[in-house]
Amino acid sequence: MSEPRFSPALYWTARRLVWWFLRWVYRIEIRGTGNIPWKGPVVLAANHCSFLDPPVLAMVSPNRNVRFMARDTLYSNPFARWFFPRVGLIALDRTRGDLAALRTAISSLKGGDLVALFPEGTRSPDGQIKQAKGGIGFLIAKSGAPVVPARIFGTYEAMPKGSGRLRRSRISVRVGEAITPEEIQAAMPEKGAYEAAAALVMSRIAALGPVED
Repeated sequence: MSEPRFSPALYWTARRLVWWFLRWVYRIEIRGTGNIPWKGPVVLAANHCSFLDPPVLAMVSPNRNVRFMARDTLYSNPFARWFFPRVGLIALDRTRGDLAALRTAISSLKGGDLVALFPEGTRSPDGQIKQAKGGIGFLIAKSGAPVVPARIFGTYEAMPKGSGRLRRSRISVRVGEAITPEEIQAAMPEKGAYEAAAALVMSRIAALGPVED
């Protein structure tokens, strides 16, 4: 059976609803959206410490669809299996090196899409930025796309790892300047040093400061 087709109407309807929720409940603020190119391939990379991070990160691009790489365990019920493919999610099996998912993401980027991912691979248990996974460095290096770093604040306080409920918090996102493909290649001391590419991206994310009122 073929993968369900992406539905722009469903994506933008869902995005508007999520935006309303995040503005009303968490007073979300985003700075630096002008750093995201309006067209062409882009990797959007951010820190990860909460289930709220994907919907929050989807809000930083007001004019482009954001495709996410996310663990395939999210397809745990019939609604999720119906919904996520139609809003562009790329399912990733974290229990093994999922080359098929990486190839899908690279193909999507080469087609001019914006793909969002979390280089740490899983949620931080304490809200602090952790080391990136090497597989993400492979994707970044092979795609040839610029990487826009973003740092999310407040989602750990709102819903930390292990929490089953939402808490009141202030959520914000700082979007940094794009890392060029040339910078990515220069950061790799030798061919195949994908961990170095991933480490560069994480360092740019960590360097981003909080959004000030």
